Formats: sequence, structure tokens, C-alpha cells
Amino acid sequence: QVQLVESGGGLAQAGGSVRLSCAASGRTIRSYAMAWFRQAPGKEREFVAAIRWIEGSTHYADSVKGRFTISKDNAKNTVYLQMNSLKPEDTAVYYCAAAYYSSNWPPTAYNYMGQGTQVTVSS
Repeated sequence: QVQLVESGGGLAQAGGSVRLSCAASGRTIRSYAMAWFRQAPGKEREFVAAIRWIEGSTHYADSVKGRFTISKDNAKNTVYLQMNSLKPEDTAVYYCAAAYYSSNWPPTAYNYMGQGTQVTVSS
């Protein structure tokens, strides 16, 4: 079993920044990739960004390119999402996810997901 614990959410103003963290624990074999998803009220969950553990390849949704950066700390088994130039439409619950096996990049299926952390951007 894998535990993913997100932290760092909160309230920010438009144009501001927030940094999310996701700490992974519980399984000795590191996952293939980690990702962030988000779900806004009344909307479906959507992909935000992904990163591959081995060499750090990244992939972003068009809506966050140039504003968000996903990164990792292998020693801490932690993945980060630096969110800059925030917009009110970035308001959502942000979820961290882990994919252990995938023949695709970015992965199309994830094995574990955290409980989420709320990010609210005020205009």
C-alpha cells in the first residue's frame, strides 16, 4: 500500500504563488511517475502535470504551461508543484497521484491518489 500526503494548499490572490508538496510512503519500490490532478467545484477531475522519477521528464496541461512547475526530491520521496501567476480558475482541490506501471508517457492510469489539498485563488 502507498500513502500519498499532500500539503501546502491554502488561499492566494490572483497573480500570487503557492507551492504544494506530496510525500509518498509505504512501498519500497518507487513508482514510475507522479502527477498532480485538480478538481474544481462542479467539474471533472483534470490532469495538471506529471514527472518521471528516473530522469525527471515532465509533462503539463496546456492550461498551466509556463505558470506551474512540477519537481521532485528523490531522497525525500516527495514531489512538488510550484504554482505561479495564479488565476481564479486555478481554484480547485489538488490531488497527487502515483503510477507504478505504464507503457505511456505521460501515464494514462494511476494506481494511488492522495486525499487532496484545497487551493483557492481570489480575484
